[in-house]
Amino acid sequence: MTTQCVALNDGWTDFQGVNGDDAINILDTVDVPLVVLRRDFTLVGFNKAAADVLRLSPSDIGRASRAISVLAGLPRLEEQCGQVIASGLESRADFRDGDRWFVVRISPYTKRDRQVTGTVLAFTNVTALRATLDQAIYERECAKAILNTVADPVVVLSDDQRIEWGNRAFYTMFFELAALRTQLQKVLAAGHAFQPVEVDHVFPGEGQRTLILDARPLSLPGHSERRVLVTFQDVTARRHANAANDLRAIAERKEELWRSEAFLAEAQRLSLTGSFSWRVTTDEMTWSEQLYRIFEFDQRVPVTLELIGSRVYPEDIPLLRDIIERARGAGTDLEYEHRLQMPDQSIKYLHIVAHGTRDQDGQLEYIGAVQDVTARRLSEQALAKARSELAHVARVTTLNTLTASIAHEVNQPLSGIITNASTCLRMLAADPPDVVGARETARRTIRDGNRASDVIARVRALFTKKESTTESVDLNEAAREVIALSLSELQRNQVILRTELVSDLPHVTGDRVQLQQVILNLLRNASEAMSGVDDRPRQLVIRTERDEGDHVRLAVQDAGVGFDPQAVDRLFEAFYTTKNDGMGMGLSVSRAIIERHHGRLWAAPNDGPGATFSFSIPRASGG
Repeated sequence: MTTQCVALNDGWTDFQGVNGDDAINILDTVDVPLVVLRRDFTLVGFNKAAADVLRLSPSDIGRASRAISVLAGLPRLEEQCGQVIASGLESRADFRDGDRWFVVRISPYTKRDRQVTGTVLAFTNVTALRATLDQAIYERECAKAILNTVADPVVVLSDDQRIEWGNRAFYTMFFELAALRTQLQKVLAAGHAFQPVEVDHVFPGEGQRTLILDARPLSLPGHSERRVLVTFQDVTARRHANAANDLRAIAERKEELWRSEAFLAEAQRLSLTGSFSWRVTTDEMTWSEQLYRIFEFDQRVPVTLELIGSRVYPEDIPLLRDIIERARGAGTDLEYEHRLQMPDQSIKYLHIVAHGTRDQDGQLEYIGAVQDVTARRLSEQALAKARSELAHVARVTTLNTLTASIAHEVNQPLSGIITNASTCLRMLAADPPDVVGARETARRTIRDGNRASDVIARVRALFTKKESTTESVDLNEAAREVIALSLSELQRNQVILRTELVSDLPHVTGDRVQLQQVILNLLRNASEAMSGVDDRPRQLVIRTERDEGDHVRLAVQDAGVGFDPQAVDRLFEAFYTTKNDGMGMGLSVSRAIIERHHGRLWAAPNDGPGATFSFSIPRASGG
């Protein structure tokens, strides 16, 4: 028989009777690292898994195991290999390579004549298994350490009630379990917990103690044996404490009840609310202290319906009788108010709410609350009086506003009437009399008189919310008429007027006279704003243009003294004025007119001197 041999190749060479390539291919498919050593402990060969896992290379073949670092890490390798070769029996060893753990199986390598010529080392990686075992051991030790810190005894019994494990407290306070063997046997047999049992046990040197025993079955997946976990809770101190706490709890409940009553009494005093109960059958009444204070009764005097009636305001006695009759019948909830007349003739207002219930005998009883609402009623009366006075002031203010508005707007046509009348007299007094001129000034007088009448009618309509006369108005034409009326005054004030009226301006729908009032007021304000200007031209521009949202805008721009930007909103308040002789009604009335035309009126400072006042109103439909 020929001897098996191993060639120095990347794997195994052929053995006697086995094709070398086949042997290499077969062994290289094995995932377990395999290493072969001769009797002299030199490396003969290894498979591909050994090369990958143990980092062996072809250059290691023929070297002694102690000279190869990974094999040198195996403790007593040569000694164990020698024993395997001598005995022909397998051996095992634990091997750690860095973070990896292996179980090394050392098997004898024999020829066909059964002669052992070396050893085969199979490396099984048990790193994950060892980590799992270490974790399980760690958790078991942690559980034991935790249970050993528990003051109450804990023990695990087998199915034959032998002690499998107990914590430190159990062994410290161990006692005979014979009295519970029958119940524990039932737990083990049935697989369910039993009700906790209270046991009194006498401990040497400690006396009698009370323990509560509880038992629960333990079962693990894959294990058929039954175990039971028994816990012992020492409740001796708790029982003693409970006995003492019972007395303390009674005292605390009394104190809590007293505090609750004190809080309730204080709450009733602060809210001026008293409570009562009324047994209808016997007319027995129980009142709170606050209710006695509300009625100003002596708490030592029993409360009766007659006593209550002596305090009720005479006009409210029929109401009280009606409520009492209703309460005696239906037994429903009640809510009403009545007045009290106190001994000093002062009046109190009370609000009463009561809920009717019946006791186990069917007897009707009311539980209710009575609140003193005198202050609220007096406040409501004062508020009603204040509202009445405010309404009167508002009516007076409106009348004053109407009077001031009429006086402000009529002032201009009246001045024209006086001027025209004076001119007419001069023309008639001339020699010869200027009849044609007098006739023309008389017509102007009539015109201004009609205009004054129209102004009064329009202002009154504005403040009385009557419908004004609406028509299609050409703002350009209305502005030209106003300019014609104001031209002499503007020239007298040395105002240079420039118009910028667009030719295709849409018409608007509105009251022509009222819109002309606004334009005239803006022109006069602009002229007066420039009355003190001497260092620049007194230039006034009136322009019209289309505005956003189908609106038409008219603006009046002056070169006057302007206004404080912070007071821009106050310019349109009634009676606010910056003029020494102004009434402060022009802009207020003008804004009201524009707003009645669904538009807006505003003011803005110019980039240079002066200010611009503008209004924008919707154009006529189809315009």
